[in-house]
Amino acid sequence: MKSHRTTIFGRTLDDSYAWLKAPNWQEVLKDPAALPEDIATHLEAENAYADAYLAPLQPLIETLKTEMRGRLEDEDMTAPVRDGPYVYYRRWRSGSQHPCLMRRRRSRDGASPDIGDPRAPEELLIDGEALVAGRSFFQLGPASHSPDHRLLAYAVDEAGSEFFTIRVRDLAQGHDLPDRVDNTRADAVLNAHGDPVVWAADGRSFFYVRLDQNHRARGLWRHAIGEPATSDSLVFEEEAQGWFVSVHREREGRHASIAVRDHETSEAYIFDIAHPERPPLLVAPREQGIRYEVEIGKDRLFIRTNRDRAEDFKIVEAPLATPGPEHWRDVVPHREGVMVLQHALFARHLVWLEREDGQPRLSIRELASGDAHVVSFTDEAFALSLEAGEEFDTDLLRFTISTPARPAETYDYDMASRERVLVKRQAVPSGHDSDAYVVRRLHAEALDGESIPVTLLHRRDLVRDGSAPCLLYAYGAYGSAVPAQFIPHRLSLVDRGMIYAIAHIRGGTEKGWHWYLEGKRAAKENSFSDYLAVARMLIGERYTSAGLIVANGRSAGGMVMGVVANRAPELFAGIVTEVPFVDVLTTMLDADLPLTPPEWPEWGNPITNEADFRTILAYSPLDNIKAGDYPAILAVAGLTDPRVTYWEPAKWVAKLRAHSRSGKPMLLRTDMSGGHLGAPGRFDRLSEFALIYAFALSVVGRSRP
Repeated sequence: MKSHRTTIFGRTLDDSYAWLKAPNWQEVLKDPAALPEDIATHLEAENAYADAYLAPLQPLIETLKTEMRGRLEDEDMTAPVRDGPYVYYRRWRSGSQHPCLMRRRRSRDGASPDIGDPRAPEELLIDGEALVAGRSFFQLGPASHSPDHRLLAYAVDEAGSEFFTIRVRDLAQGHDLPDRVDNTRADAVLNAHGDPVVWAADGRSFFYVRLDQNHRARGLWRHAIGEPATSDSLVFEEEAQGWFVSVHREREGRHASIAVRDHETSEAYIFDIAHPERPPLLVAPREQGIRYEVEIGKDRLFIRTNRDRAEDFKIVEAPLATPGPEHWRDVVPHREGVMVLQHALFARHLVWLEREDGQPRLSIRELASGDAHVVSFTDEAFALSLEAGEEFDTDLLRFTISTPARPAETYDYDMASRERVLVKRQAVPSGHDSDAYVVRRLHAEALDGESIPVTLLHRRDLVRDGSAPCLLYAYGAYGSAVPAQFIPHRLSLVDRGMIYAIAHIRGGTEKGWHWYLEGKRAAKENSFSDYLAVARMLIGERYTSAGLIVANGRSAGGMVMGVVANRAPELFAGIVTEVPFVDVLTTMLDADLPLTPPEWPEWGNPITNEADFRTILAYSPLDNIKAGDYPAILAVAGLTDPRVTYWEPAKWVAKLRAHSRSGKPMLLRTDMSGGHLGAPGRFDRLSEFALIYAFALSVVGRSRP
């Protein structure tokens, strides 16, 4: 064991497992084969140990995989998205792991104009399954077609490290052009804030965000079709290490926007895609703590912002020609406790998604008259998403709603007539009766008296006598709320008598922006105590009992799992966590890691700030492991993960095993060819869920197939 010692602010940190961090980790992100032999041997030994322990669960794992696959449509497709003469969508063939990108012409005679003309042939644009051949990892990312629908830029990740490569397909000829742009940003997080590429109006070039060697998105570049990527021109560069750049095509068709942000502050620029040579126009200069996002109309901007102490955000408008804050006028005023989550602008309507006390709702305002209405829903706990689509001059809005018990339904909503039309209902081929389940929204009292929302899913025939096991999930970071949505594989737990619960702890925004602020930096302790308060409430209300709870969280939610394992191990039968962020202090002390400078606003900077150092040291899971009776642990990691590096869970499990006196298993499973988001294939991902759920069921005595 090779110990590594560091002294900071008078405190010496002794890391016996520092050797697990590969000195060439940047190379490993792109090429897993570059992992040093001693580290590879260790991880493979951990995998073998976990496999041996889990071998008796193989019948249950296989049963779970069969169940989960039975709930997925073998042949499936996304709801078609309208754009000009076509609708675009993704389709999965029978037995396929990866989707095809498809399109179909819209009807010219009014028949089925919004879902495509069924008489028109489908066009296969990209065959994702064919691109996988011979690769140990492959993910087909987002795609964007040129304004004339002639070319398609699509992104692929071939290592799991989220360094995407953009390729360009000539849709008329059906083959790729020589154009290839490596090291671009096109990840799942980006989809909420930007596009993989934005095309210039003439379709002869596109804009994209390039990642630097530390996986940071700091430069916007322009690529000319037919030219080598080495000749691409830099359009915009952010100098600050902790800031990220993204680009977004505005649906009014004339402009694109550049978003620059960290976790607390943002800035935006706009540029004319018909004249891409012109410099971008700054909307408002950055001010510490001020966030804003733009939507562009014909001659004005609509901006979601927290400016002027609008903690839960408001919407303002400004002239396109003079977009500065001095011209901002409130359109949707700030209302404390009602958080404006997202907004979208159409030719005749402004739409926004908001949330109050954990429940989302959709509001619509007609621009000409100012008349507004709310699209109503009656469920006790549900998830709602707004999908603005590609078209601007339309009265049709798309949204998707689901509950933990009811599959997702996607609707087209006519904002003028207020009629809604079902476009797609999520099917469960093996059968599903929503009425056989109960969804509840409960509240637990926090240590400081706050009310913590809790979402429960269980079978209707559950007897509330404390005998039911419970899987308790939480995240609690970055202002990300956990939606109360339908996830079909969870039914494999619930149908075996387990309660599935979500603790909406502080660090998210379920109850507004303050819910986030009260769960970050110096207030991070609230996230951990909230989770334990929810666990104890469920025990007190006889939903479950101590020793029957399986704690579950991934990524930053894995930090919560690591903390509660140290502080209240007696409550849990086991802890299951994927890509867990558990070596918080060491990671925040390493400024070269991909996400460390960007994360300082979230967790604090322990390099320069002693208070931040002491705060993180007090809870960092790896640094607070001590001899004790730990519950059973299963940690899942990805070797090419750029967000939570593989060595964090590897170090955590090794140290837990050395300190636990319980004799319970401490298991680590590392995907030696995958990253943060798990297996990209839709059926391979089910195998991961089956493994995790089998372990969870086994530690609460429910391991029979």
